[in-house]
Amino acid sequence: MNPYDYATSQRDRFVEQLRAFLQFPSISTLAEHNGDVVRTAEWLAEHLRSIGMERVEIVPTAGHPVVYAAWLSAPSGAPTLLFYGHYDVQPIDPLDQWVTPPFQPTVRDDKIYARGATDDKGQVLLVINAIESWLAVRGMLPCNVVLVIEGEEEIGSPNLSSFLHQRRQDLACDAVLVCDTAMFAPGIPSLVYGLRGLAYLEVHVRGPRRDLHSGSYGGAVVNPANALARIIAALHDDRGAIAIPGFYDDVRSLDAEERHLLASLPFDEEAFCQELDLDTLGGEDGYTTLERLGARPTLDVNGMWSGFTGTGAKTVLPAEAHAKISMRLVPDQRPDRIAQIVAEYITRIAPRAVRIQVDMLHGADPVLVERDSMPMKAAARALEVTFGRKPVYQREGGSIPVVAEFQRLFRVPVVLMGFGLHTDGAHSPNEHFHLENFHRGTSAVIRFFEELARGQ
Repeated sequence: MNPYDYATSQRDRFVEQLRAFLQFPSISTLAEHNGDVVRTAEWLAEHLRSIGMERVEIVPTAGHPVVYAAWLSAPSGAPTLLFYGHYDVQPIDPLDQWVTPPFQPTVRDDKIYARGATDDKGQVLLVINAIESWLAVRGMLPCNVVLVIEGEEEIGSPNLSSFLHQRRQDLACDAVLVCDTAMFAPGIPSLVYGLRGLAYLEVHVRGPRRDLHSGSYGGAVVNPANALARIIAALHDDRGAIAIPGFYDDVRSLDAEERHLLASLPFDEEAFCQELDLDTLGGEDGYTTLERLGARPTLDVNGMWSGFTGTGAKTVLPAEAHAKISMRLVPDQRPDRIAQIVAEYITRIAPRAVRIQVDMLHGADPVLVERDSMPMKAAARALEVTFGRKPVYQREGGSIPVVAEFQRLFRVPVVLMGFGLHTDGAHSPNEHFHLENFHRGTSAVIRFFEELARGQ
């Protein structure tokens, strides 16, 4: 039996292990789930020991722990691959929109539904399945493998950088693999070569010391909710561009070759709209939808709250209004600079009768990786054999904060090879992972280990 046949024979068991992994409510941003995050790390570490990883540790940090594992007994001269993933998940609200409970994994129509199914527990586990398949059949891997699986990705990885620097010697590698991205479309394997960065702000607008009767005070006191609405409306112009002076100063323009590459992707805009139940799309004038989705910066309101939001009427002038705002960034924008100029702009345009506070919650640098590095070529060969067609190359609109850190710290090629789909509902109710992609992903990673060891 070879590793591929073993993986095929173990499919049902792999799904049951995924169910067990998904049952943990490892929501990193909510303090009431801190114990659940630790229990998830313990389950993961024990599973890694059970498949034969030589060294497994749960490494404490100032926040949630990192799971470290290594198998370093490959033949002399074999490369070392560092795999990065995360076991923490997003919050589950709005809970009433879930068809089945988010931490009771349920299989429907060959998809497994649960929070974290595609982001990122399913993709972490398929890599572990590939390792198990080699070790169970051959007793060895064709290359050395080191795993770093953190519990804080969904809150910006605040403690990962210090871990990487402290354990740099244990993490020495020739390439990095990340499986936290999506395929371009069903059946179309993909290699991501660009990720947007992130600057995330929280805006607080404060007026009177208490909520006021809108009849007694309205018209004389500036309403913080109205002020916040005016501020948000001023962040974009009528062409869909971000109206903040200096926001685009450092944006690296798309060259003709890359615009052609993106235009050649088999993107169906009508189907994209239908899947989202939209009549039409919007965005920055002068760019295609794919360019807007991955290669242009954005500014979006992620949440707003103020005043009375219960059933019925309450004529109140709220004392405060708040908003969460995220900006997706592209090369060569820096999150600290963007956060500064946005905060200064918001403060400058706010009505004088309110007080403004802008806090930066977290950020991440944008990333471009080499499309023609040897590890990327190895990944392309593995995907082509597994899926029966060459992979496409794409930029992705999301952020993975640690990728830029890997580039700075290790100066080795990074491979972004994911097996989810954009329609899998990551961060949304009814998140799911297609089991076909779960199993195909396992086979692709089995082949990637072999192709990476072969080099070329």
